Amino acid sequence: MRIVVAGVGKLGYSIAQLLSEDECDVVVVETDPERLKNVQNNLDVLTIQGNCCSPSIFADPDINTADVMIACTDSDEVNMITSMMAKSHGIKHTVARIRNVDYAVNAPEMLTSEMKIDLILNPERITAAEIDHILMTPAVLNVDDFADGKVRMFEAKIKEDSTYLGKPLKSLKFPKDILIAMLFRKHRMIIPRGDDCLLAGDNVYFVGKHDVNKAFEASFNNTYEKLEKAFIIGAGRTGRFLAPMLEKQGLQVKVIDKNNERCQMLAPMLKKGMVLCGDGTDIDVMTAEGVGEADVVICITEDDKLNLLLALLAKHLGAKKTIVRVVRNEYIELMEKVGVDVVLSSRLLSSGEVLRFVRKGGIVSVSLLEGAQAEALEIIVGAGSEAAGKSLKDLKLPRESLVCAVVRGEEAYIPNGSTVLQAQDRIILFVKSEWVKSTVTLFESRS
Repeated sequence: MRIVVAGVGKLGYSIAQLLSEDECDVVVVETDPERLKNVQNNLDVLTIQGNCCSPSIFADPDINTADVMIACTDSDEVNMITSMMAKSHGIKHTVARIRNVDYAVNAPEMLTSEMKIDLILNPERITAAEIDHILMTPAVLNVDDFADGKVRMFEAKIKEDSTYLGKPLKSLKFPKDILIAMLFRKHRMIIPRGDDCLLAGDNVYFVGKHDVNKAFEASFNNTYEKLEKAFIIGAGRTGRFLAPMLEKQGLQVKVIDKNNERCQMLAPMLKKGMVLCGDGTDIDVMTAEGVGEADVVICITEDDKLNLLLALLAKHLGAKKTIVRVVRNEYIELMEKVGVDVVLSSRLLSSGEVLRFVRKGGIVSVSLLEGAQAEALEIIVGAGSEAAGKSLKDLKLPRESLVCAVVRGEEAYIPNGSTVLQAQDRIILFVKSEWVKSTVTLFESRS
């Protein structure tokens, strides 16, 4: 599959990198020679310097023979025009980053019907929705639902006082229809076996039937009992999406930003919440505004280093939980090591949306885990695929993969080695990223 990525800023670079690693034929179009040079030095892709809206670009056979055009320049309007031109030149599928809130909220039909955009990417809105989703399950670090809500995955950190420490997994008694699908130990992925033991600091991914798993989450209530007060630092696009979301969930929301214009934009969006124009790094200001009493402090400025400083300051003042949004993925591990509770990358969340769209076929959803080291995939078993009619023990699955749930009709269950897959089954697959391509082909329809 040939994919054109127009614009390789931070988001475009991440998308091109992931698609290249997924063995797609990637072509990058960029006007900035420095950005293009960075791509040439680090990625195995074809690069073209030029304006992605130029007719001469679309005259290039490396462009007009592509299957997908992904427009993620710094301009929404350029991305719209690029999508329209791509469709007019025969490129079947288009993806465009649209950051303007008015476009994304008030004119979605215009973007899809008139601008010919098949997938709209708004990284800030995607990030806000993910934070909202996580905060509604405060006992855990991460949560995701699959198969129309029939299967639930959640991530939890094993603490030093956990009753699960040091015992072989085969001897632990978990509720029926729940299993440990994967764990990360010192940022190394492990598909656990019966003799493995959990250690303090492990990040564990539990998968199971939705209702059972949701009830089981309560046993990991290791941060706070009830979420009431949220303190947001940053009133940018993400903050303007997130603050109203949290207010609708019944939270007391307080937002601070030193940019008066941003504060003026956000204030009318809240009914009861408070928007303050001030410096989040000022300890006196933060103490006076009660940051230490917050159940969660969410740091979403555009500066990764500032976000880290703000999160550590909030912890020092007594905040119970911190969430940080990062731009640079390499900061994720560092921030987790120094005590930030949840670290999210807008680029990875958006790239996951693109991967799901590009792969299509039987793949329903893609979740990138632990900085894209692993993926959780929801896949429909294709008719005539190598997996259809075979038991899991007879499939040649990599050791770094696990089919952890099967949904057949309306019933979800945890499989074992003797489980025989059928066409149209929905499976939840955990797999190390480097093995995704070869593993997914086992479930693809041969027709």
